Amino acid sequence: MAIIKTSPKGQILIPKEMRRKLGLKGGQKVSLKLIGDQKIELTPIPIEPVEAFCGIFQKGSSFTEALLKERKQELTREESKIA
Repeated sequence: MAIIKTSPKGQILIPKEMRRKLGLKGGQKVSLKLIGDQKIELTPIPIEPVEAFCGIFQKGSSFTEALLKERKQELTREESKIA
């Protein structure tokens, strides 16, 4: 834990050791979330968000596969109506 002081403009300086552990670079964006009335959660936003989130939904069933299966069933129903 570090105790820091806000500037007159309300700015804070994240200590170097914490920036290093979080992998924060100068100018990088962060997300702030107010928790209750007295806590703030700071989360670094990846510099390349697309690359950072690529593949996070690999577990579980595939939405694409479910959609393709549904489309095939729909096509089969339509063909049976025509015949």
